[in-house]
Amino acid sequence: MNRSLVLAAAAVLLAAGCQEKPYGAVPSPQQLEWQRMEMNMFCHFGPNTFTGAEWGDGTEAEDLFNPTGLDCRQWVRTAKAAGFKGIIITAKHHDGFCLWPSPVSAHTVRESSWRGGQGDVLKELSEACAEEGIKFGVYISPWDRNDPHYGTPAYNDVFVKTLESVLGGTYGPVFEQWFDGANGEGPNGKKQEYDWPLFNGTVFRHQPQAVIFSDVGPGCRWVGNEEGHAGRTNWGTLNTEGFTPGKGSPSLQSLNEGDRDGQAWIPAETDVSIRPGWFWKESENDRVKSVPELLKIYYESVGRNSLLLLNVPPDTRGRIHEIDSVRLMEFREALDRIFARDLAGKVSRKGNTWTVEAKGPFNRLVLQEDIAKGQRIAAFTVEALTAEGWTPLAQETTVGCKRILLLPECEASQIRITVTESLAKPLLCGIGLYEDKIYHE
Repeated sequence: MNRSLVLAAAAVLLAAGCQEKPYGAVPSPQQLEWQRMEMNMFCHFGPNTFTGAEWGDGTEAEDLFNPTGLDCRQWVRTAKAAGFKGIIITAKHHDGFCLWPSPVSAHTVRESSWRGGQGDVLKELSEACAEEGIKFGVYISPWDRNDPHYGTPAYNDVFVKTLESVLGGTYGPVFEQWFDGANGEGPNGKKQEYDWPLFNGTVFRHQPQAVIFSDVGPGCRWVGNEEGHAGRTNWGTLNTEGFTPGKGSPSLQSLNEGDRDGQAWIPAETDVSIRPGWFWKESENDRVKSVPELLKIYYESVGRNSLLLLNVPPDTRGRIHEIDSVRLMEFREALDRIFARDLAGKVSRKGNTWTVEAKGPFNRLVLQEDIAKGQRIAAFTVEALTAEGWTPLAQETTVGCKRILLLPECEASQIRITVTESLAKPLLCGIGLYEDKIYHE
């Protein structure tokens, strides 16, 4: 079942204002397509996979990287079966080790004995993604604890050449460039002054369709935590003037909730790991998140106007571990069961109130705005018509691309959604009712 921007087949398109002009900041076609993906897979993979560290120090021997059975097609098959639309790989983490033979680094797979120095993880993954119709994205950290140029003006040019070697066409289209704002000391004990306009310009020159992630976008923003939850109020807009990625970023509240009337469209991306850590550790095999935990994350990310980027780290073989893979399939099955049947019937609208027939007991309400014309709804209420009359169910704020409300189990003939505050004429484009018998708060 495809639950991306359009709801299940029984849902009714409700936007009455087809001729309405856009309001405020609006998404680019690339951003709109990006948010419709809903869920992507993050793959943290590199020397840390073999040391058990979360942040390497850049002194690790290249031969340490030695996956015994790398199978990127297995990653992609797993991602596709789980419903992910894209994969983002940590091509270069803070330790500086490159999973491809970067021409401007001596700390890469080329210097390792893995595959006789002829290996290239990005090549294998990008080809596997292309074969299965999964989008390919890269995380390339500007912090480099190995490169001797780090901490000098020359390093920004080195980093540009690093980006160009990945984005220049060798690995095909890159749908998302993930920039970590971390800025620590390099091997010479100095920190770098990053040239973000130069870095972003390099990305757009080679991959004009790419969505750039950072604390201030410009394509999408960090959600402000690594626990898996966007704000219950979550605007797709953000004010970025005077801010930079990393220590110069907006407040955690702004990252989590966005900015009402923000000047730029920069929606939230919620990154969280299926395990306690970001890189695979055998000691965490019994700590993979449960299906209820993953459902909670889904509701608090995708269900709060955010994209979910779930980290599923390959193990020392270079494969997604069986425990993680099975859990993803269980998660997929749970989502399919919950959203298999839309219980919303006939919809009518009067002013800023939508009344929907209910075709059975429900406890989930899915709402969607026509965000192509801007995010407008600032507050709304939900009521149910039961034997006792109209009963309040919820009072919330934003909707955005998708809002999923976790309601009490309800048997009602109708529900009523009333927009009580809106920045412009509200344009709901989807309403759905579902019953979740798996996850309970």
